[in-house]
Amino acid sequence: GERVFILANGPSLKKVDFSLLKENFSIGLNRIYLLEKEVGFLPDYIVVVNDLVLSQFSDDLNFLETNKFFPFKYKNKFHENRGKNYFFSPSLSINDGFSKNFSDVVYTGGTVTFVALQLAFFLGFKEVILLGLDHDFVEKGIPNKTEIRSQDVDQSHFHPEYFPKGVKWQLPDLVRSEIAYSLAKEFYEKHGRSIVDATEGGKCEIFKKVNLVEYLNADKKSI
Repeated sequence: GERVFILANGPSLKKVDFSLLKENFSIGLNRIYLLEKEVGFLPDYIVVVNDLVLSQFSDDLNFLETNKFFPFKYKNKFHENRGKNYFFSPSLSINDGFSKNFSDVVYTGGTVTFVALQLAFFLGFKEVILLGLDHDFVEKGIPNKTEIRSQDVDQSHFHPEYFPKGVKWQLPDLVRSEIAYSLAKEFYEKHGRSIVDATEGGKCEIFKKVNLVEYLNADKKSI
């Protein structure tokens, strides 16, 4: 019945006042933990789906002091210390659904944000506020094609070394993501819950757009 922030990884995160989030729950995605050194903020939960993040940055993920959710197929890659949870996902599924039982099956929708929305639903959150969902990339090309980063600075994420030079990465499939987001929006609304998008300058048009400060202030006034 509570509110949760889902933090994607777009450059707009650099504009967020994270003091506004500290009294709320939060779910971060992939390498969101890089925020901890930058602004001292680490989400309550971190969800990682991307194979290239899991394979190339497993050492970072192993020792994060927060609750983590990884695909079951990576269970043997991580130490059995506290905070690790594993989910089953049919990785080659194109016909995605929205799973309300995260402990049974999870659909990727081509984006970890969709997985986080299923987790938030399963945990019982009634309201989701999205941040960092820029839905836009400096790089252009073929989605899901693995390439070696050649740029010195990553301009498509909130941290300049999110995907540093020399590592493998893939351009996301934004069209498939939008289909998945529409599924999530419909599912949430069907169950009397809501998703709003407070990303500054974000280009995703699926969710209701809000200004973060104005939205939170309006909520305080209504109490």
